Amino acid sequence: MRKSYLLLLCDYGRRLITDRLTTGTGGNVSIYDRDRHLIAITPSGKPYDQLTPDEISIINPKGKHIDGQPPSSEWPLHTAVYLNRPDINAIVHTHSRFATTFAILREPIPACHYLIAVSGANQVRVAPYATFGSDELAQQTVASLEKDNCILMANHGLLAVGTDIHKTYNIALYIEEVAELYYRARAIGTPKLLTGEEMDAAHKRFKTYGNSNSSSK
Repeated sequence: MRKSYLLLLCDYGRRLITDRLTTGTGGNVSIYDRDRHLIAITPSGKPYDQLTPDEISIINPKGKHIDGQPPSSEWPLHTAVYLNRPDINAIVHTHSRFATTFAILREPIPACHYLIAVSGANQVRVAPYATFGSDELAQQTVASLEKDNCILMANHGLLAVGTDIHKTYNIALYIEEVAELYYRARAIGTPKLLTGEEMDAAHKRFKTYGNSNSSSK
């Protein structure tokens, strides 16, 4: 496993706390090295501010523990996503407060802000509830995720997926921002949602966002 991946997981584990995307040892982060057929995942029950690269858990796609500390209890979820989504190389699972609020309500987060487009859809849907760390949770969440970039896990949290850890973490961060905005807007009124046409335009813009040549497109 590349050492750079281990360092990245330590870094993004600490960011989960500083960005208030989880508390304590909640949530988990992983990177799939598809060339080596190895998954690096944050370990079970280890405080992120104490995490060192040699403690990052290394497992294979079937969940066999190869190196480091024992893996997060959600390793079945991570391996299931990687098995079913060959386009995905990183996963960020959070217990972020506002997104989880809607997960507890079992309500999707709708198109209240154009940033919802980072989800790959016009809303962030909700996967059915199942016990954490279970195969049932893994299978139901993957089935509900389909081709989207994130999904709420009922009474649990948020799952974000992406091609690399940087993009995936930003998806989790942006969706938490949208969830907070939607929560606050609902507290004082009825949010006006974007239309399908407006969201189509947002999705189109995001395809070239960050591209140095995007201004000419």
